[in-house]
Amino acid sequence: MQIEQTPMKTHYFAHPTALIDEGCTIGKGTKIWHFSHLMPDSILGENCNIGQNVVISPGVVLGKNVKVQNNVSIYTGVICDDDVFLGPSMVFTNVINPRSAVNRKSEYSKTHVGKGASIGANATIVCGHDIGEFAFIGAGAVVTKTVPPFALVIGNPARQTGWMSEFGHKLEFDKDGNAACNESGQKYKLENNFVKRVS
Repeated sequence: MQIEQTPMKTHYFAHPTALIDEGCTIGKGTKIWHFSHLMPDSILGENCNIGQNVVISPGVVLGKNVKVQNNVSIYTGVICDDDVFLGPSMVFTNVINPRSAVNRKSEYSKTHVGKGASIGANATIVCGHDIGEFAFIGAGAVVTKTVPPFALVIGNPARQTGWMSEFGHKLEFDKDGNAACNESGQKYKLENNFVKRVS
């Protein structure tokens, strides 16, 4: 993932109520809406859309064209590749065993969200579990383990119930492990519980 760093404010839009700390890098064409807070050393790629009341913690990296809906908290240790969608009120964690009286800032776990993945409204991603490219996390899911590319996961705890295309449609594989996206016509192959796009 490559991010063009464009620190000049004239290249992005920030609502007057947004709080942007010193040291943030914000890509050209990015929009930051009401009451959102970007903390120091966060990096946003080009053409991102940061909704209302979003918190982006220090060191977070968002690729190009990342869409963050309202009321999302993205904590230190999270990296999102290009074209990721983060649904309303979803949340990442960064400590497995938080306690108010115990400082665990040196123990933050990392979470990587692959290109094109979507995370539904009110989902929770427990830290240290990566989300594969084009994976689809259903609304309200609680992810407690790594999610493979193109996987569809739902529930609490989240469990895989199928596979999704790059365009966000459920894939139906035949007996030979072949499927096509209804919208795009893109073809996919399922082998050894791993999906890849073949055209």
